[in-house]
Amino acid sequence: MNQILVSEKLYITPELKRKKKMYKIDFFISVFLVCILFSYYIYAEYDKNKNEAISQEILSNLSFEDNVVDDTTIKFANNSIVVILNTEDPFEVIYTEPVEEETGDNIEWRETAAGTRYYAVATVNIPSIDCTYPVITGNELNSEQLDELLKISPCKFWGPDPNAVGNFCIVGHNYRSNKFFSHVPDMSIGETIEITDMNGEKLIYKVYDKYVVEPDDVSCTSQRTNGLKEVTLITCTDDSKLRVIVKAREIM
Repeated sequence: MNQILVSEKLYITPELKRKKKMYKIDFFISVFLVCILFSYYIYAEYDKNKNEAISQEILSNLSFEDNVVDDTTIKFANNSIVVILNTEDPFEVIYTEPVEEETGDNIEWRETAAGTRYYAVATVNIPSIDCTYPVITGNELNSEQLDELLKISPCKFWGPDPNAVGNFCIVGHNYRSNKFFSHVPDMSIGETIEITDMNGEKLIYKVYDKYVVEPDDVSCTSQRTNGLKEVTLITCTDDSKLRVIVKAREIM
């Protein structure tokens, strides 16, 4: 019995050609965008690792003076800054008293790749999340400089000298990794924070509060501590929409 093979003819219409062409274009655009995003991710990770290395280099190069501090000693930085902030924009500086660069033998000025000058004022160690970094600051207080320095290490955001009476506020990036303040949102009440100033004095602070605020809420920087020594850690939530605030008080 003879079998008759019937095959349908496929007619390639202009509309089909156009769709095929569009599919190819869409495919190549998608591949191109994926390559760009992947390259950006690699560069971002490289940049974070490079800045992490810089931070650890600063930490390893820090030297502390073995000064004996008694009850009659009041320590002030030689480069005290008097700052008045705009109440509407807490990052905008209206007036800053010039900083003297003769800051003493234990202050080492460094520069970022962009030329921003900075120095370390303390080290912060949080044993529960294995976080140890220098705390750095610059010769001005504005959002541009802060953004530049935060790429390198956690920064002093506001407050007195480290381990002095008042609220020493430290801000750091949450990279959702093991770097910088990424695990600060995981901290719990009762955990400890160790601050070592440039004179080698180490104080231990216990976390007594943790909460989340809007990005423009800077009430956590208040200096009303009833004469006590406090530390405030500031970082972003994992989605970067809010700010995580961790407050600790010196263990007496």
